[in-house]
Amino acid sequence: MTRLITRVMLAMCLAVAAGFNAQAQTKPKVTSLGPDFPKAALFVGNSFFYYNNGMPGHLTFLERAADPANRAAYRNTMATIGGSGLDWHDMDNLLRPGGLGAYSFDEQNNVIFNKPGRQYDAVVMMDCSQCPIHPQLKDAFVTFAGKDSEIVRAHGMRPVLFMSWAYADKPEMTEQLAEAYTIAGNANDALVIPAGLAFAKVRKLQPELNLYAPDKRHPSPVGTYLAACVTFAAMTGRSPVGNSYTMGLDAPTVELLQKAAWDTVQEYYGR
Repeated sequence: MTRLITRVMLAMCLAVAAGFNAQAQTKPKVTSLGPDFPKAALFVGNSFFYYNNGMPGHLTFLERAADPANRAAYRNTMATIGGSGLDWHDMDNLLRPGGLGAYSFDEQNNVIFNKPGRQYDAVVMMDCSQCPIHPQLKDAFVTFAGKDSEIVRAHGMRPVLFMSWAYADKPEMTEQLAEAYTIAGNANDALVIPAGLAFAKVRKLQPELNLYAPDKRHPSPVGTYLAACVTFAAMTGRSPVGNSYTMGLDAPTVELLQKAAWDTVQEYYGR
């Protein structure tokens, strides 16, 4: 009887310990890209990035508005394939010398030939919207998050993972995606941008504000702006609150989204 009680107590202790470990695992280890924050980034992903004229472009406008003295230093590029997972992208080829980023354009549409060598400080990667939690695809997410993070580092850049959001009609995806991306970020010493958590926060704060396109998956312009604000906060370490770039949205909406983005980043990183 004593042995049975001992075994039961041991099992309970192990279960509690496992629970604590699981909880700790979902807290991000990397909480900043500073003090040398990246100014040029490549975004590798799918239509969640390229909707509404491209979230990375709106990020650039936020960065330049926040640091007008160094406007020319900020540059974000995207390499996207509709519906793609990370396994659709050839990361080595994207980062080859003399390839992406060899030239860009200034605000007067003049061609700028960038200096040879490393074109980006960081690479932000997003899997397909349900791949990290899909029973048949989640293993590929784990594999390629690791493989691509190694390739990014081999090219002298920093890997970043972009936590996507739940579908409008499947809010349970938020927690599942957050856990999958955080575990992958921790496993690969990569920063995770908590966009999905920001979507959930705004939906709770103001349910009538539509973050989605009619398909209930892709972002509306409001959703894209929110994602850009979260990315700005995570990538630069600065608050988007008060930023003059509004993407043409009304002032109350901008104020809500900027604050929700900053609060989400602070909460997720435990600051």
